[in-house]
Amino acid sequence: MPSYRMNAWDRSLGLAAWLVIVLGVVLTLIGVPLVIGGVWLIALGGSWYYLLAGLGLVASGALIASGRLIGAWVYIALYVLTIIWALWEVGLQGWPLVPRVLAPTILLLLVLLAVPVLRGRGGRSWLMMLGAAGAFMLVGGIAIAVANRADDPADLPGTLAGGMGDPSLMRTGSDWPAYGGTDAARRWSPLDQITPDNVDELERVWTYHTGDTPEEKWGAETTPLKIGDTVYLCSARNILIALDAGTGEERWRYDPEVSDDYIPYTAACRGVAYYDTRNARGADAVSADDSQPRTVAAAQSPASAARGGGLCVTRIIEGTLDGRLIAVDALTGRPCPDFGENGQVDITEGMGEIVPGMVSITSTPVIVRGVVVTGHQVLDGQRNDAPSGVIQGFDAVTGELRWAWDMARPDRTGRPPEGETYTPGTPNMWTTASGDEALGLVYLPMGNSAADYWSSDRSAEENAYATALVALDVTTGRPAWRFQTVHTDVWDYDLGSTATLIDYPTAAGSIPALVLPSKQGDIYILDRRTGQPLTPVEERPVPQGGVEPEMRTETQPFSAYHTLARPRLTERDMWGISAIDQMICRIGFRQAAYDGIYTPPTSDQRWIQYPGYNGGSDWGGVAVDPVRGLIIANYNDMPNYNRLVPREEANEMGWFPRGDPRLAEQTPGSRGGVPEGAEGAGDPQMGVPYAIDVNAGWRMSSTGMLCKEPPYGGIRAIDLRTGETVWDRPFGQARRNGPFGIPSMLPIDIGTPNNGGAVVTAGGLVFIAAATDNLIRAIDIETGETLWSDVLPAGGQATPIVYEDGGRQFLVIMTGGHHFMETPPGDEVIAYALPRG
Repeated sequence: MPSYRMNAWDRSLGLAAWLVIVLGVVLTLIGVPLVIGGVWLIALGGSWYYLLAGLGLVASGALIASGRLIGAWVYIALYVLTIIWALWEVGLQGWPLVPRVLAPTILLLLVLLAVPVLRGRGGRSWLMMLGAAGAFMLVGGIAIAVANRADDPADLPGTLAGGMGDPSLMRTGSDWPAYGGTDAARRWSPLDQITPDNVDELERVWTYHTGDTPEEKWGAETTPLKIGDTVYLCSARNILIALDAGTGEERWRYDPEVSDDYIPYTAACRGVAYYDTRNARGADAVSADDSQPRTVAAAQSPASAARGGGLCVTRIIEGTLDGRLIAVDALTGRPCPDFGENGQVDITEGMGEIVPGMVSITSTPVIVRGVVVTGHQVLDGQRNDAPSGVIQGFDAVTGELRWAWDMARPDRTGRPPEGETYTPGTPNMWTTASGDEALGLVYLPMGNSAADYWSSDRSAEENAYATALVALDVTTGRPAWRFQTVHTDVWDYDLGSTATLIDYPTAAGSIPALVLPSKQGDIYILDRRTGQPLTPVEERPVPQGGVEPEMRTETQPFSAYHTLARPRLTERDMWGISAIDQMICRIGFRQAAYDGIYTPPTSDQRWIQYPGYNGGSDWGGVAVDPVRGLIIANYNDMPNYNRLVPREEANEMGWFPRGDPRLAEQTPGSRGGVPEGAEGAGDPQMGVPYAIDVNAGWRMSSTGMLCKEPPYGGIRAIDLRTGETVWDRPFGQARRNGPFGIPSMLPIDIGTPNNGGAVVTAGGLVFIAAATDNLIRAIDIETGETLWSDVLPAGGQATPIVYEDGGRQFLVIMTGGHHFMETPPGDEVIAYALPRG
């Protein structure tokens, strides 16, 4: 446009012209990084779109800024090509379309509004262009909403006639007597007062504050118990509490006085165990007829036990963050004098010198045939000679050590001789076991060796038992069988989920079995007597190479029964809030080593681990409806973006293990404070050639958004007989998530990260919190539809429970939040029920 026209345009339109110039400059500024990054992406073998789009934006912006109408037409043409490209890449999938079309559509609206100014006209042209743009955006929004609509679920499978037998001594119903409902860990209740028809009437009936919220590292993760008329729980720092089940009034509390120095990665106490000393803990004590659930209330409550005996006839047992087992009287909360020394046992005896926080019990002990079986968390990634992962069994009455299973010393069954320790660095069981009273077996989901991402110096025993389900004979502490889900694990794919005991239906009849979920997403069905798979397991070729090529196995086991895992990632799966974010993530994808699941760890470049170490399934496990024959599994769906860091480089960055005096020399806020194990950004792995840098979830440092497109979590119903998916939904709303840590408050199911489990009821409902949206919800088990939800005061990273008291069915959950999940901290235990009458 000649200069005299430009000047006339400026004089006639004034402010409008300047706003259009600003729009042109903005388009140009957006285009420049797309051009630069687009060239880089092409050089890496990636998409050409970003370079072409950048050039188009630069050209369009320059023309619009100079007042030329053709600039608007250039942008409109670019927009049309963008829509065609977006549909070619992802089709009508709502969330993947967001970074591809949302920002371009907003810019299109602005460009259309600028057209009358560029043409030198106002009046109705403004309204016409605004209407056209609004209609276009409305149509696009409808298309995305329709694309996001979930498909109708498949038909519900046939029920398992008569349900499935539970080998546990106690049953759910009136009570919730164990962490997983029972020691079978089905998380199922036969209560049916609350149904899909009336669940929307649920109301809060009581709230209790534990008064224990750590300033840092919060994440109580607590699942209470309900026995008789009392609810039992532990707080974040192991304060034991008893509440009236109907009113929430405190009956007693006992504080074992755990110092904050002993908090490992998270101040967590997932639950407590209940034990009645009069129980005949043997195979003959378990009825074969499970048609009528047995509960503690139907037998003898703690109160009736106290009337018939003395102190600690019934007792509550917990593990603490500082490595103790505590036993208190269920009626009064007073320490049991016959258990260890004044009601406590030190599980670290025989482990050598322990740095505070390195050995912690964060999960519930399991009690089978009168033996308290406990593992412990060893703070991840600190040093190769970390404390032993020894599993120990203690007498539930006296606290005496019955046996110790040190996998590297099968010749020993007790504590090591004076001057020696249990074998350091061996795999530990940080999560919760399940048990079979009839078989006398306890099922241990084992973790990995101390240096998760290095395997060259592991022993044969470590390689045999790491990342495996191990069945121990509870009377001897000897392994009965093992089933390994990862060979020579260097991906931190330790088993976090409790194995769920079921009776698996076959043509020849029901077989005592268990359901084993994994972080990789695979779900296995095993004969719990022998460990033999009852459904197909295939050894498939996996990627080779990495820093230890000679240590990588040629194959890994895969379940042909069911997997929660998605297909391997591609460049098209990268995401962001804009095209620039998405391009940066695409560049990161092209720069990384990635050949699918089990891509070996690398040091010269990042490698993508998908799924990441939060699953698949983590410690929330699965729930099983034994009548409908359904598995309910909530799961995560995120990658990690990792790199092995050479030792010298890690030392220069101050990555030292907990207890190392060099950590004290780090200045506040320096990199040296980062290594804290588990989900820390950098774990030193002292004693091996490499530290590990983990970008959990693969988040962008600039926006905090994940590089993979949503959903990041889901919930699924699976036919127990066939392993077929019945329904599958994104799990978790976007209301608490957004760029730069700003909550979007959008009530849209994006599928968020989640930790914690579900419970299912005979009433046809799934109750679950777990997601980062701070909601607890009721889901129709037949359709997957959310029927009710309530906003919690803090994060609900815990598994709820269901019980009956005074003729009312209660739903109870602990809201402690979680620092790693970035949900707010809290200390409230909340109970829901239907209105009386």
